[in-house]
Amino acid sequence: MPTAMLSAALAIVVLMLVTWGISLAIKNASIVDIVWGFGFVVVAWTVRLTADDELDAARGWLLVAMVTIWGLRLAGYLAWRNLGHGEDYRYRAMRKHHGPKFPIISLYTVFGLQGVLMWIVSLPVQIGQTDDTPDIGVIAIIGVVVWLVGMFFEVVGDAQLARFKADPANAGKVMDRGLWKYTRHPNYFGDCCVWWGIALVAAETGTGAIGLIGAVVMTVLLRRVSGVTFLEKTIVKRRAGYQEYIERTSPFIPRPPKRV
Repeated sequence: MPTAMLSAALAIVVLMLVTWGISLAIKNASIVDIVWGFGFVVVAWTVRLTADDELDAARGWLLVAMVTIWGLRLAGYLAWRNLGHGEDYRYRAMRKHHGPKFPIISLYTVFGLQGVLMWIVSLPVQIGQTDDTPDIGVIAIIGVVVWLVGMFFEVVGDAQLARFKADPANAGKVMDRGLWKYTRHPNYFGDCCVWWGIALVAAETGTGAIGLIGAVVMTVLLRRVSGVTFLEKTIVKRRAGYQEYIERTSPFIPRPPKRV
């Protein structure tokens, strides 16, 4: 287990340093968002290739498949959505605030921080592949079901929002259709379910239950830090009707809208 965890950490360090270097060359720190999902794929495969062959290969490959499908889908979607549109306003604001110091500050406040979070969140992928365990059982099957629910909300939610934004008639309007009628952030809820599903598959190994820390951290990030709370900080002021949308729609867990 320590060897795999160290290998994962080294892979993340290399990936983030390379991404940081590219960001300096193209003057766009936004690429870190695309690399976020891809980084978990790198971790999963790094651990799989360094894990003891005598350990449970079936669970290892299941975890690799779950992370690879999720990570490549997310990275591809963000690349399609963001590339060619310039640097995200968050990083532009940081660049303006720090001036010439931004390159070195971004190394540890953007790329370094995301690397640390990536290592913590990916704990179930690391530990779940490096423990001698019984065959895949009921807990793992439940985990796969939760993962599938998460993928559904994430993929369908992103597709519905992209279709909504592509229609010029919806400019300035609030997306409250489809899955967005039941939760203001179906993609974030889906992301959360994906990682709880992965954590459950790992938890069946026994020691893999330590990986539940990763799912908890991802949930806190999505619900209270960089997800719902951060995104909605100013959106009420920027989009007419959003306050009413907040009042009738769940922020995270899907439920029927309230009557207001």
